[in-house]
Amino acid sequence: MNLLATDIPYWGQSLLRVLGGLVAVLLPAGTIVYLFLFKMMSFMQSRLGPMEAGPYGSMQLLAEVGKWMQKEDLAPAAADHRIFKMAPLVVLVSTFLLVVVIPFGPDAWFTNFSVGVFYGLAVASISVLGILIAGWASANKYSLLGGLRAAGQLIAYELPMVLATLGVVIQAGSMNLQDIVVAQNTGEIFGFSGLGNPYIFTQFIGFLIFMIAVQAELTQAPFDMPIAESELVSGYMTEYSGFRFLIFFIAEFATAGVFALIASVLFLGGWGIPFEWFGWTSVDDVDNWMNLAGPVIMFTKMLVLTFIIMWVRFSFPRFREDQLQTFAWKILIPLALANTAITATLKVAF
Repeated sequence: MNLLATDIPYWGQSLLRVLGGLVAVLLPAGTIVYLFLFKMMSFMQSRLGPMEAGPYGSMQLLAEVGKWMQKEDLAPAAADHRIFKMAPLVVLVSTFLLVVVIPFGPDAWFTNFSVGVFYGLAVASISVLGILIAGWASANKYSLLGGLRAAGQLIAYELPMVLATLGVVIQAGSMNLQDIVVAQNTGEIFGFSGLGNPYIFTQFIGFLIFMIAVQAELTQAPFDMPIAESELVSGYMTEYSGFRFLIFFIAEFATAGVFALIASVLFLGGWGIPFEWFGWTSVDDVDNWMNLAGPVIMFTKMLVLTFIIMWVRFSFPRFREDQLQTFAWKILIPLALANTAITATLKVAF
């Protein structure tokens, strides 16, 4: 985006950013649904999964989208119709607002905020509002319980997520995501710079806490209490049908991909490769081909982290509500605080 700024008018840049945002959100979402929801889960359960639509079921996602778009858009008579219809869009928009802060290459970014980490964590909490108003506006007791559960859960697990990220910010000395990528790829491990210094080594506890918090933020098993089918009949989504249910579905998997992209930036070096390999000393030295290779590297890391998220989802049983809250407040938050304190101490000492 930055390389083209001198050649393309502002409206053209804006259009490219919108199209790039759609690709960055919808492409990972579709890939995650096909690879993990349709195929990986099927193989884990010793079955083939969808096989009829396209070669090896590759067109099944398009068939599902077409089916949901043809269904009637219903709303309960007692619902607050304007808010009811707006809720899925709030959840989806929060995902698009989140992806704009992610760098995909030395010049391949939508925005280069100096406080990108702060912005990302703030925008991620907007989805809580969408879920809460979906539960309240549905005029359904199960939906309201699901919305309230989601609000309590997401608030509880945002704290360890913020604290886990704080360790990375302290070590990198910046809240700019591009600076965090550069710091990891120009760093050293015990004087050896051939691998850079991916923070997954020095912030491994923070990485675990962040991934657990992501699992809870996505309301996926074992943290799926807000949509527990056996208790709440899909929770805050109970009354949604047709296209609006599809928006919730897309938002869930798109957000999983975006959170995995953020985790890859914070802990796996993002779009970069160790600068030592090519003799680069700063981001200004990085060759332009990294603007094409960077998104591919990011997409690969995103798939690896999303595989972990889905593996946990398909493997572990659901927590009880009290276990879920206890795990956040009595285990994750104290552990994240300890990790932050140790990181700050070592940063000052060395």
